[in-house]
Amino acid sequence: MNDNGKKIRDFVWDLKEGQIVTYGHIAEKLEVKGAQGVGAAIKAGFDNVRNPDFPCWRVIDANFHPTEAMGPGAAKEKLKSENWEFLGNTIHPSMRHLVNCGDSAGNDDFKNLPEWDLSDLYKSETDPQLDRDFQWLASECREFAEKYKGKLAKLDAEGLLECIKRKEKIDNISSRIMSFAFLRYAQLSTSPERASFNTGCTEKVNGSTTPLVFFGLEINSLEEEQLNEMLDENRELARYAQVLRRMRAYKPHQLSEELENFLHDMNAVGAAWCNLFDETMAGLTFRLDDREMGLESALNLLTDHDEGKREAAFRELARIFRENIRIFSRIHNTSIKEKEIIDRWRKLPTAQSGRHLNNDVEPEIVEALRDSVVKAYPDISHRYYELKRKWMGKRKLQIWDRNAPLPLESAKTICWDEAVETVMQAYSAFDPKFGKLAEPFFKNFWIDAGVKNGKMPGAFAHPTVTDVHPYLMLNYLGKPRDVMTLAHELGHGVHQVLAAGHGEYLSDTPLTLAETASVFGEMLTFQKLLNETGSKDEQKVLLAGKVEDMINTVIRQIAFYDFECRLHSARRERELTPDEIGEIWMSAMKDSLGSAFEYADGFEVFWSYVPHFIHSPFYVYAYAFGDGLVNALYAVYRESPDGFQDKYIEMLKAGGSKHHKDLLAPFGLDASDPEFWSKGLSVISDFIDRLEALEANQNQR
Repeated sequence: MNDNGKKIRDFVWDLKEGQIVTYGHIAEKLEVKGAQGVGAAIKAGFDNVRNPDFPCWRVIDANFHPTEAMGPGAAKEKLKSENWEFLGNTIHPSMRHLVNCGDSAGNDDFKNLPEWDLSDLYKSETDPQLDRDFQWLASECREFAEKYKGKLAKLDAEGLLECIKRKEKIDNISSRIMSFAFLRYAQLSTSPERASFNTGCTEKVNGSTTPLVFFGLEINSLEEEQLNEMLDENRELARYAQVLRRMRAYKPHQLSEELENFLHDMNAVGAAWCNLFDETMAGLTFRLDDREMGLESALNLLTDHDEGKREAAFRELARIFRENIRIFSRIHNTSIKEKEIIDRWRKLPTAQSGRHLNNDVEPEIVEALRDSVVKAYPDISHRYYELKRKWMGKRKLQIWDRNAPLPLESAKTICWDEAVETVMQAYSAFDPKFGKLAEPFFKNFWIDAGVKNGKMPGAFAHPTVTDVHPYLMLNYLGKPRDVMTLAHELGHGVHQVLAAGHGEYLSDTPLTLAETASVFGEMLTFQKLLNETGSKDEQKVLLAGKVEDMINTVIRQIAFYDFECRLHSARRERELTPDEIGEIWMSAMKDSLGSAFEYADGFEVFWSYVPHFIHSPFYVYAYAFGDGLVNALYAVYRESPDGFQDKYIEMLKAGGSKHHKDLLAPFGLDASDPEFWSKGLSVISDFIDRLEALEANQNQR
């Protein structure tokens, strides 16, 4: 046994009765790299000592790996017999089997859920490796600029390849730093220390990378014939052809080097508005159910069976949003104006043009998607909500009924481990390789699942860098939609893992295709549950839930897109008051929701909590793009399942190395086909047809 192994074994021996420690805590405490190495050392210690009293079971992970020799059941009994004291600040997934899913109904607050271990990026904010990376980044950026600035046009194919690879390494290290800073911040964005650390990292990275602005400008200045000759000459350089093509698409919109340097330096200032939004939103508290809670818990009450709780949540949300509406109005007005100025200087024709370029998608395809969805409002959202109005026995639905469970739906809370099992079985049934790819997210603490005060609301999958792994953030509260959110974000994570082999530049998937694996994961999970459902009532509940999810993914997101288009257009004329923003919001929402609703006072301020409007303007249509694409893909899978999995995995592996036309061609699909989006929307319409048929059959009895 090496020195680290002995240190770890001694540490475990010294644990007192009742103490439970995690792999990640040991790794941080003893400055040992990686939780997996800790687990291996503990297992070796148990095998070498052969002492049944050796407390390996006091070190926990999702599958009780150290307890295999003595039997996981025995370890669980030992854990149940004690009052636990967790060392470190992380409670890991093995405890969920005991806390949330045992013989009791579970922990209603879902406080003890997995937290991510960021030590695969850096051990802590004081990790010496972080300082070394900052120093390397500053030095490498200076040397890169000295070697290549003003000289790219003179490079041969081999020289250009070396240049691109060095730049890719720089981007890897800067992304690693910023991923670590952001993920710490997301976990507790009300912390002044974490906010300061995140901002400090942003400013340092921006300062170091400012000398590299020339790179994109000189790539775009290369003659087309010269570049094509080099790509033909060098196969490895040709791998980057798609990256170079996307960079050169910005050529008509690039500015002088001096102005590009200025805008690069100003990134940190623009990010401050995003940080202000995040910190304000994370710091909001809502008084409901005789207790104070954060945004996620308050929004969760909008899905409660009790209408009184739903209405109270809506009115409390509206009250708090109104109290802060001047801040949110200022953030939106300023960030939109900043974007308008930059777009005008870049001669971008519309506010959406930059997003389309970034997504590598033609504007006419996005407009065809938008027009198809808006045209389908009456057949999909309006028709469904009329059904729901009848099911709920109401003259009009209230806005707090939008995501309300059906009257016949049980109030079951789904514990974390049941959610994990459901999603993992769905992934593995589609292809065992998918299950294997998903497994490390749960075993290795790549997920932060619990709702916590100060934590960023919502959910996301962060790819970090290709030589580490993604991290998932959830706010899990045990609702069926939370299970689908897990399936969704896990799909992102699997996609990011599959594409990582291409490196930083080629793994990055445009947003339009980035939602493919996530929405497909939801569909797999839904179909699994539907196939296992027996009664007509259960089928109705599942189908209705899926339709609502699809309406939220397609109809609602296109309504958001329309709101943004109208908002940015109006802001180009003058600054908008909160009431004027509210009028634009209400117009877009009424168009999409239809006449089944009565729109309560207060709904006009609900635009204020949507983070995408600040963080990623016009991102939202990517969800609708992904849903329509997945519906078409799933139809191909159902019609011709043989060989589909291999083609699908190859598509995900491609990351951003191919255009969407090339990625979809093996499936016989083309997003530029005018009928493409109608086919995807017909899947939602068919689900509503099935609901109407179930309703008719039940009425005939």
